[in-house]
Amino acid sequence: MAESDLLYPENPRRREEVHHLHQQLLDCLSDSFRATNELIEVLNMHLGCRLASIEMNRNGTIKENCDTIIQAVMKIQKELQKVDEALKDKLEPTLYRKLQDIKERETEKIAIVQKVISVILGEATSAASAVAVKLVGSNVTTGIINKLVTVLAQIGASLLGSIGVAVLGLGIDMVFRAILGAVEKTQLQAAIKSYEKHLVEFKSASEKYHHAITEVTNTVKHQMK
Repeated sequence: MAESDLLYPENPRRREEVHHLHQQLLDCLSDSFRATNELIEVLNMHLGCRLASIEMNRNGTIKENCDTIIQAVMKIQKELQKVDEALKDKLEPTLYRKLQDIKERETEKIAIVQKVISVILGEATSAASAVAVKLVGSNVTTGIINKLVTVLAQIGASLLGSIGVAVLGLGIDMVFRAILGAVEKTQLQAAIKSYEKHLVEFKSASEKYHHAITEVTNTVKHQMK
């Protein structure tokens, strides 16, 4: 037992708590990188995008890795916006509005996009139409992506944004010392509370984001059968 633990008996429990929070954060970050790369692969393959995959920087900080995902997602959103603008330009107003209507059946939306997707992409595939419908014609997906970006920005700007990702794989004491080196000791408890709050939001946003992308990939697989 460390000498400080005799003076502050809560320290051992707090160290375990911090280590657990960081491990959860690492898991969520890894999932977000993986899901984003899955989405990039789908867009490159079916919508003709030329997006580069991203990789977690194990030697970087939490903020730097959050920023990497945010930048990739913003590039994805720009590509989707281009497709949306092209659909709006090529479709009759009534048909375009149907794409935005959550009550409209997905099969109907795919059929609508299929009418003009060859003009936009140079070729027509049901998989491309399905991707466009899932990502462009879905306010739900847009909201999920925007929420993830917001949460990542909040985490990066939080007290522990400067912590290195590499320390997350170390032992409890090493993580604890790294945090003490990044924030004032008097801020530690506030930092833990802040992380707990952000982690709840991040887990929720990450799970919804991953689920939405899994839906897209599953729809593509179904269309390609």
